[in-house]
Amino acid sequence: MFSVTQLCRIWRKSSFKTKKLTPTPLWRCRWCNCHTDRGNVSQQLNPEDRRNNQVTKRHKKQRTLCQPVLDHFDQQYSEELGDLWPYAREVLLDPQSWQYGIMLNRFTAVTGIAQILQAQGFSTLLPQTDVSVLHSNGPSITVLNSKYQEGKDTLSTLCISKGSPGDPHPQSDNSSFALGQDSQSEPALSFPPPSLQCYIHPSPLRFPSQAHRPGQLKQYYLLNAASLLPVLALQVKDGEKVLDLCSAPGGKALAIMQSASPALLCCNEPDLHRRDWLAKTLESFLPHSLKSRVIVSAQDGRSFGQSEAGLYDKVLVDAPCSNDRSWLYLCNSQQGEQRLKERAGLPSLQAQLLRSALLAVCPGGTVVYSTCTLSSFENFSVVETVLKDFPEAEAEDLWEEIAIPLSKYFTFSSNPGHGQTTQEPTLQTRDASVSFYRHRLGILVVPQPGKTWGPMFLARIRTRK
Repeated sequence: MFSVTQLCRIWRKSSFKTKKLTPTPLWRCRWCNCHTDRGNVSQQLNPEDRRNNQVTKRHKKQRTLCQPVLDHFDQQYSEELGDLWPYAREVLLDPQSWQYGIMLNRFTAVTGIAQILQAQGFSTLLPQTDVSVLHSNGPSITVLNSKYQEGKDTLSTLCISKGSPGDPHPQSDNSSFALGQDSQSEPALSFPPPSLQCYIHPSPLRFPSQAHRPGQLKQYYLLNAASLLPVLALQVKDGEKVLDLCSAPGGKALAIMQSASPALLCCNEPDLHRRDWLAKTLESFLPHSLKSRVIVSAQDGRSFGQSEAGLYDKVLVDAPCSNDRSWLYLCNSQQGEQRLKERAGLPSLQAQLLRSALLAVCPGGTVVYSTCTLSSFENFSVVETVLKDFPEAEAEDLWEEIAIPLSKYFTFSSNPGHGQTTQEPTLQTRDASVSFYRHRLGILVVPQPGKTWGPMFLARIRTRK
């Protein structure tokens, strides 16, 4: 009988060894649904390999700090977050303290993975149901240039890449990519019940990542657990039409498919490089039999509300933003100064995307707006500005629904532009009307020592029927 550490050592060397992958054009991406119950992991591993790898704290080479960005954050966030900022700053400046979540893929065999995680001290973030193994041996499928038709000529999908906030002019691109639009019919498959399973650990341990292997679905996805909160807020139900307006790299789209079985999930990404990344992610986690339900499109999100007005039940706007974690490190001082100049234009872009989403959703539908920045100008202020233009839409309070139940794992704030000192959500407030108004505008996950998840902002808006 081998220890968990020994098992993970082998996985990392024999099963999850990553090699450099050459980007594959979308029209050449192949899907092969090959589900095999791997049973006890220890039965597959070489004893010699078990001595060579383990689940450990992450140790990467030292990152270079971008001082102009940090100076800007110090000035802005000390005012907006008050007493929370020094602790958030401590976390952001210590990447080795960052925690990682592990979202299991319900379309594969995950029992062995779950047992290893539990033995290693990981626990589930949400209440779970049993996950069955999906067995299927369908033919491979190709990502083709196609169009989804239902009452309208084409499904025009739009968005600006989260990685590239720059171009202010919408780019015309009418191509949509369905995951395997082939003419072959396949036998009906029994899908496992929707179950969003995410495992987290109180320490900054990271499970080894799995390499992309054509013909095999990955068993889990590594992520910042706070990124699941917008999906929880969206409350997708089986049979609904859902738009992921700014979808790349695809983690939230995967979470949607873990939590429900929508009739349609349109994953939009206009940037070619990020769209390739998105397609590869979907190919790695979703089975062939979902080919008619999950499509990848390539249009500009700002005009989506005009071309597909009222088509969707739910829309997720995970907007391009000044990603605080990456901006602190992925640039030199000159690039930092340039990014800070670009940052000033982001709220306008984000508001355009949110307006487009509100037009694309049907009466009574739901839009969730999210970012991965602490900036109130890109979060609360954007929601407040757009709501003034949509009297028929109303923001909903997420404090009691999400913040309070999950306060054990996350530190929440809902006090934009004012010093925040309370780190634990409570039902009691000194000014109930002001508190409710701020809660309606959204909630913010602030990284703190021991709870390093975030930044993540989310707000939910519902249109009236």
